[in-house]
Amino acid sequence: MKIKYLGQQDFITTWQSMHYFTLNRDENTEDELWVLEHPPVFTQGLAGKPEHILNPHNIPVVQTDRGGQVTYHGPGQIIVYVLFDLKRTKIGIRSLVSALEQGIIQFLNTYNIAAQSDCARPGVYVNEEKIASIGLRVKKGCSFHGIAFNVDMDLTPFTYINPCGFSQLKMTQLKNFLLDINIESIRHDLAQEIQKQLHSKRSPEIIDAYKKMCGEPSGS
Repeated sequence: MKIKYLGQQDFITTWQSMHYFTLNRDENTEDELWVLEHPPVFTQGLAGKPEHILNPHNIPVVQTDRGGQVTYHGPGQIIVYVLFDLKRTKIGIRSLVSALEQGIIQFLNTYNIAAQSDCARPGVYVNEEKIASIGLRVKKGCSFHGIAFNVDMDLTPFTYINPCGFSQLKMTQLKNFLLDINIESIRHDLAQEIQKQLHSKRSPEIIDAYKKMCGEPSGS
């Protein structure tokens, strides 16, 4: 799996690039992780409802083709786009989401931060507050879109929306738990942990374990 560190990139341009990559890949194309940040933007998922955008305050709102509802992206939030061939591992989207959640949880554990996932609300939570969101799309049996992990950002724009469609949901970030933030190191270590989790899914035993955890039939 190839990891690309792309700096700060416009959301729409990156979205178009993900589409192009996914539609033009074949069974021999190497999977990729794109690690980057976006300028301020709200992205609305396929299930998104307009009433969850309370007041965008001149921040652009983009309707996307990923799953989920509305969320916010901005500087200081690490994005990991997951361009992954599910056909090669014969897993479902729920198992992929679980692997991504476990990657974030394991990364946070290295800082002695206890984090959890929630089957009813995809993403990762610390003390019931959301630190990472996950939204994916699958075409040709391959995923794109991915993870938004809050590190050291202005969380105020999350109050302009109902994040992920939940009016009472509180957002948090890594900065609230660490005295020193080295975003370059965090970016690298998070991508490595995600890569590790996705690589482990090529093991038949790991695949079956994830399928059982996610309610998918094993051996399919």
